[in-house]
Amino acid sequence: MKLYYEKSELPAVTTLSETTIEEQIRMGNFPKPRLLAGRRVGYFIDDIMEWARSRPVADLAPPMNTGARKPRRTAAPAARA
Repeated sequence: MKLYYEKSELPAVTTLSETTIEEQIRMGNFPKPRLLAGRRVGYFIDDIMEWARSRPVADLAPPMNTGARKPRRTAAPAARA
């Protein structure tokens, strides 16, 4: 039985990006990791589940993620003197 998630597993579990998770931890809106041994930390599964259950219920379904890449911005041509 697994008790802890590694940081690398959190995006798949929560559907949030690693950057968003780190930002939410800093803001105090996401469970902090627990010290397991020495410098080893993990995210207690019950803490993550409790956090997930505490999220507000949305009124609308999220939009479909098409996976389409965003168009690249191209630099404007340099003005000639």
